[in-house]
Amino acid sequence: MKALTALAVAMLCPLILPAQAADSTTLILLGTGTPRPTPEKMGPATAVVVGKRVFLFDAGVGVERRLFGAELPVNGVTAAFITHLHSDHVLGLPDLIFTSWTLGRSTPFGLYGPPGLRDMTEHFYAAFSEDIRVRTSGIEHSPRNGYLVTVHEIQPGVVYDSGGVRVRAFRVNHGAWRDAYGYRIDTPDRSIVISGDTRPSEELIKQATGVDILVHEAQIPAAVAPSGRRDVDWPRYVAEYHTTAIQLGELAARANPRLLVISHNGRVGADADSTMMAMVRRGFHGRVVIGKDLDRF
Repeated sequence: MKALTALAVAMLCPLILPAQAADSTTLILLGTGTPRPTPEKMGPATAVVVGKRVFLFDAGVGVERRLFGAELPVNGVTAAFITHLHSDHVLGLPDLIFTSWTLGRSTPFGLYGPPGLRDMTEHFYAAFSEDIRVRTSGIEHSPRNGYLVTVHEIQPGVVYDSGGVRVRAFRVNHGAWRDAYGYRIDTPDRSIVISGDTRPSEELIKQATGVDILVHEAQIPAAVAPSGRRDVDWPRYVAEYHTTAIQLGELAARANPRLLVISHNGRVGADADSTMMAMVRRGFHGRVVIGKDLDRF
């Protein structure tokens, strides 16, 4: 019985972030996947950890479970930033909001992203209104209004600047999306750019030039979508919405980051990785890693 009680407490208590220097920065890939439901890849989500503060970029499927797997707090992040409102980048947002509350969060965290994010969040509250009622009025005694977050609908520029961490949003080109952003994060010891979903972008090259880490999406050119759907003009879709591995090599050669991390890649397996790497290497000869879920840099 004592062992069972201890296990229950361990499961319910928020995880404690491992000790690290107050200003040291670690980047953790929580999810590197795409809408394709490959079991080894959760939806897009990246954590930038500065000391004990956790800054989350995108909230794809499985984000809270990946936070747990990375030994990061599951009862709320310091702040979260959304690149755009494509479903695969926000399907884990209700999980982030409500699971962190269930596990003890009682105060809002800042949620930053494009116009439309506030309405989306309000709809989440409405969708889970019965869950909120039961948890607050029943025997769980969850903190009333503890599920709330503070939404900031942003424009390009510095959107967060506190305690030595500055986050700048910049526009990227993602097909028909009017508002899609990449983010540059400057901490006391590192500079990081997260591309979001984008075709090659001059603004991204400008923001990423000389950074310590560039986290960028990439696609392997193909005639047919990875899902096998033949009703989609996949080459046109990639050209308008995404960056091919060959284009990424050319882009990285111009930006010259100290480390290029490839994420948001729907292909899996050693053959896909070697093909991806060979294509990137046509243009970029610096350090490259094809990111996997829970990789740390």
